[in-house]
Amino acid sequence: MMPVSEKHEEIKSAIEKLFATNPDWVKFYREVMGLHGLIRQAFPTLEVMAKFEQTETYSQAHRMLTELRRLPSPKDVDTRVITIRVPKSMHESLRIEAHEYHTTMNKLCISKLLQFIDTENVPTAIEEKKAEVGL
Repeated sequence: MMPVSEKHEEIKSAIEKLFATNPDWVKFYREVMGLHGLIRQAFPTLEVMAKFEQTETYSQAHRMLTELRRLPSPKDVDTRVITIRVPKSMHESLRIEAHEYHTTMNKLCISKLLQFIDTENVPTAIEEKKAEVGL
């Protein structure tokens, strides 16, 4: 098994090489952070992934992704639509925030989806079931 510091260096080198090729942000995301990307392959569990997301290497990958997202999006990207239900007040807050950032709600929401999530802040079905039965 490769030491963690070597994994970080290997990932850092790989993302720098990919970034130098000037890929579109979708390709960079897929190959670096996507389900079968470099990072997920190197850190396959939630625990090790959460630790890696707090490193400078992960921050660097995020900065690169953000820089690529500033460029026009490729037109031939296979996209999917997700629909979420949010309270009217949250929708209004997102709309105002997007306006303040001079961006679209879609770009703002993608930016928010790309952020590190503390697992303590994600309700699970197990917790909901426990609440239902009063545990």
